[in-house]
Amino acid sequence: MVLKPNMGCYWLAAACGMLPGLVYAQAFPSKQLRIVVAFPPGGPIDLVARMMLAKFGEAMGQSVIVDNRGGAGGTIGVDHTAKSAPDGYSMVLSSTSLAIYPHVYPKLPFDAFRDLAPVVMVSTTPELLVAHPSLPVKNVKELIALAKARPGQLNAASTGNGGLPHLVIELFKAETGTQIVHIPYGGAAAATTNTMGGHTQLMIADVPVLLPHVQSGKLRPLATTSAKRATLLPDLPSIAEQGVPKVDAANWYGIFVPGKTPRDIIDRLNAGIHKALADKELRDRLTSRGADPAPGTPEQLAAMLKTDYNKWGPIVKAANVKVD
Repeated sequence: MVLKPNMGCYWLAAACGMLPGLVYAQAFPSKQLRIVVAFPPGGPIDLVARMMLAKFGEAMGQSVIVDNRGGAGGTIGVDHTAKSAPDGYSMVLSSTSLAIYPHVYPKLPFDAFRDLAPVVMVSTTPELLVAHPSLPVKNVKELIALAKARPGQLNAASTGNGGLPHLVIELFKAETGTQIVHIPYGGAAAATTNTMGGHTQLMIADVPVLLPHVQSGKLRPLATTSAKRATLLPDLPSIAEQGVPKVDAANWYGIFVPGKTPRDIIDRLNAGIHKALADKELRDRLTSRGADPAPGTPEQLAAMLKTDYNKWGPIVKAANVKVD
């Protein structure tokens, strides 16, 4: 006698087998979410994170908090997230610096490509090249001419050794054959204060950092660093437009989670950010601070990370940039 399978029992068993994963996906998130910002409060990346909290929380159905863990150029907060539980509740809002860290830190405690999983890009912003008003230049052409006439006498501030502003300075020097002296500071606040005070003559930083001081007349804008002009400075030509085409650099902010986080959780977080950034009020707030919303797929953020890793490696090597 041949026993026929009970198809009802078969499908019930199959459904039960699928149930744990289904419940797991549907239950997330069931508690508060946390965005680590690897820099102190008040900086541009911190402001972007805090502007997103309410709308992101609404999209996820849970509250979201910012956890500032600054230090070591931003690597401490990233390392903390990389070593957190891969359950989607801890994420880090990082930047282009994540692609630079492996080149400048000889003993980096994490592997950005192995220990982190990309979720979504949040926004992009160009860097801005500014001068103290006392410097007799109004554009890039005049700056190059002055720097060549006074080799080693002009200096440029950055937010610190090995950061994107520093590498843009080194790229600019290499492409223009100038000998501008790089002056690193321990963050945007100190660099901006010293440049406004005339202690440093030039500075490069994110548009949101410098825009208020440009608008007040305390700093003179010379160019944006990305090929695309800044949304808030549409009449200001880029460095590339002013005759130095290979200087094309923008900063991006993206959400990452621990590397072994399940894909369904990553997709849920990605959808939450997309929903938050679809809100016109939030988009307008971000744009008003110089951060252009740019959500996409995890694969697009992964590709951007790899592209910038390959781009900045040779610049770091040529300029012999090291961070202890």
